[in-house]
Amino acid sequence: MQTFATEAVDWPDTATLLRDQVRDLVAQHGERDPVRRANSWTKPNPAFSRKLGDAGLLGMTWPKEYGGHERSQLERYVVIEELLAAGAPVGAHWIADRQSGPLLLRLGNDRLKRRWVPAIARGEAFACIGLSEPGSGSDLASVRTSARRDDDEWIINGQKVWTTGAHISHFMIALVRSEAGSERQAGLSQFVIPMDAPGVTVKPIIDLRGAHEFNEVFFDDVRLPADALLGVEGEGWKQATAELSLERSGPERYLSSMVLFLELVRYAGTRTDPALQPLVGRLAAEAWTLRLMSASVAAKLARGEDPALEATIVKDLGNSYEQAIPQLVQAAVDFGDADAEVLRAVCFYLLQVSPSFSLRGGTREIIRGIIARGLGLR
Repeated sequence: MQTFATEAVDWPDTATLLRDQVRDLVAQHGERDPVRRANSWTKPNPAFSRKLGDAGLLGMTWPKEYGGHERSQLERYVVIEELLAAGAPVGAHWIADRQSGPLLLRLGNDRLKRRWVPAIARGEAFACIGLSEPGSGSDLASVRTSARRDDDEWIINGQKVWTTGAHISHFMIALVRSEAGSERQAGLSQFVIPMDAPGVTVKPIIDLRGAHEFNEVFFDDVRLPADALLGVEGEGWKQATAELSLERSGPERYLSSMVLFLELVRYAGTRTDPALQPLVGRLAAEAWTLRLMSASVAAKLARGEDPALEATIVKDLGNSYEQAIPQLVQAAVDFGDADAEVLRAVCFYLLQVSPSFSLRGGTREIIRGIIARGLGLR
């Protein structure tokens, strides 16, 4: 049976300089509103993304040939940890830098790589992921969006839903059914679809707070060149699940509510309430443990290992942690206290959005099934 073994992380010598660099950028160009700093990796700010690109803090591990900087996975981890802890508005470039760029570098042909990857590293190209479809929930194998070959083109028809950031994205990596009559995981392929291609329509999904993060995307006879195919035809399921491992492995899986925890620390420091200090201690200890686990995943990636199981465990435990914080704060704090105004605003925002934390990147039921199989429990 495989188990999760954490390890001491050998942080790079550049870590302190990178942390200072990020903190300076956030101080100059970051978000001031505490509510917007919570769950910040869903908050887009294209101008801030371009600042990070100018500073060499996007595409950090990628080859210089494609606009990257050939730095280590742990250096990248330091940067994203600092950005998330500060609540920086990184949502515009997040998906592209985290998973779309690496996927293009691994599986894309030269045209796709040269068109998109350097622009991602500059903070000028943003991506969305076309997975979920109406009526399919987390059952990605029920994909019905189709790709039909027509001489040297592909014709895409169908619909994607809950597509984060489609309204600001320049391209989508979509999982579609490329073999007519195929079922489940067979006959699926991935395509790189420019969002300004004729036949692509994006419609907003407005959430209960009035915010616009998700979208429906419709494809009506969208014509793509043959080399818009990403990777190998028919291997889309394997490629997409490998991509999800990248999505699950980062500190964003436990830091979404960190701004609320920091506000709690500030508030507790001005109070003598005996219930607050133990709560701060408990949340700090859990955060430190999750950080060690998450950094261990980054260390494995740096060695070229595949920590898919460990990343999935971090996602499950991290989601539980970041969902619990607003509930625990609500139970412990008297929000009638005038000094708790900021704490109350951040907490109420996270109470509304935190149920979605365990949906993105795979529902809790799906994730725990993956963990059980990985641990040899079923």
